Amino acid sequence: MNRRYDQASMDWLYGICHYIIIGCYDAAFRGEVVGLEHIPKTGPFLIAGNHASHLDPPAIGSQIPRQLAFFARKSLWKPGFATWWMDGVGSIPVDRDGSDLSAIKRVLQTLKTGKALILFPEGTRSPDGTLQPPKAGVGMIASKTQVPVLPVRIFNSHIAFGRDGKLRIGTPISITFGPLLYPTDYDSPEAGKDRYQRTSEKIMTAIAALREPTVTVV
Repeated sequence: MNRRYDQASMDWLYGICHYIIIGCYDAAFRGEVVGLEHIPKTGPFLIAGNHASHLDPPAIGSQIPRQLAFFARKSLWKPGFATWWMDGVGSIPVDRDGSDLSAIKRVLQTLKTGKALILFPEGTRSPDGTLQPPKAGVGMIASKTQVPVLPVRIFNSHIAFGRDGKLRIGTPISITFGPLLYPTDYDSPEAGKDRYQRTSEKIMTAIAALREPTVTVV
């Protein structure tokens, strides 16, 4: 699969950053990547992945040849370059407690334009790469939007750049994309008040089922 096929649909700033990050990933952290055939070529969808490092969003995003949107802490929007850049690449500001209704509206607007959004069901970084229990937020967004969900699992990012703050260039970061989940696969409206949590758990189960790619020996 040619991951550069959708360049024309990217906003110019996002496109530039996308290809810079591809180069950085290939040069510094390149591991095995499998399952690219599961990435939708058109239409909105959510990407749901495990989270163990600040490297996770750019590493996963670099493999997806379409423009994505990301959540980011609202506190990062500061006067000057930071705000210009965050807005330019389509980041969505959100409060840390997740109770930001304006963020949900931005999600709906983003998906209506046919773009994709990357989310992390665990809500916070794992300290050692072990999968953590999911929170209900991703389930809420998935259930409300009713779009396909692409499960993805990233391996060794906590070693490359973990909570200790040490960047270990040369650590291979591998990524596995799984088959799409559709609303009938993940949504649990019959669960009542537990609907969103149950949905998050189904999505997290799909992530947990993904295995680390085997190393290709040339």
